[in-house]
Amino acid sequence: MSSPRTLVIEDDSAIRRGVMDALRAAGHQPTEAARGDDGLQLALSREFDLMLLDMVLPGNSGWEILRVVRAARPELPIIVLTACGAENQRVEGLQFGADDYVVKPFSLRELLARVDAVLRRAPARSPGPTSVPFEGGVIDMLNRSLVLEGGETVELSEKETEVLLFLAARSGQVVSREQLLAGVWGLDPKGLNTRTVDMHITRVREKLHDDAANPRVLKTVWGRGYQFQAAGR
Repeated sequence: MSSPRTLVIEDDSAIRRGVMDALRAAGHQPTEAARGDDGLQLALSREFDLMLLDMVLPGNSGWEILRVVRAARPELPIIVLTACGAENQRVEGLQFGADDYVVKPFSLRELLARVDAVLRRAPARSPGPTSVPFEGGVIDMLNRSLVLEGGETVELSEKETEVLLFLAARSGQVVSREQLLAGVWGLDPKGLNTRTVDMHITRVREKLHDDAANPRVLKTVWGRGYQFQAAGR
């Protein structure tokens, strides 16, 4: 991978500067955040190839960030940086979805070796689809529109396009409201009570001409979330 985009979320300025300098020297394009809330917003709103995550942060804890980002971006490699080397903490971090665990104090040489190893294990990322066929038409992601059978073109809003892209990228999988809130709106869904997702799903179904009582494209899996059905599935 050339010039990996790496997000460093670390509140200790000396450690953060050292890590950022080491990553730049190793050919990375690093981005930094000193607070958990700023780091979470970056992780959800921009594309990265790797995240280095401290666990004790102002704003949002590393545990909260790990939970939300892992739900919204399951493919993103995450290395946890922590001062706690207890085995139960390491196991818990891995169970929460971390790909590796580095205990402070660490050498930058060791960190870069672990970064390289995690990136080698990460699956290659391909660009997202520009069009997705469904029963009754095609989603044109580039032009933010639906091209329906018979030639009708229906415009989509930016958020409607993002919702469809997020669901289409996970075609056949059940995607929860929490995943949509985190992945599309960049919100921490914990304790959040909102009908935003449901309202957007309703509008998208109307534009798809998808019968809410018997949907062909956007199915509701009660108690779990939504499932996009691409053509031929």
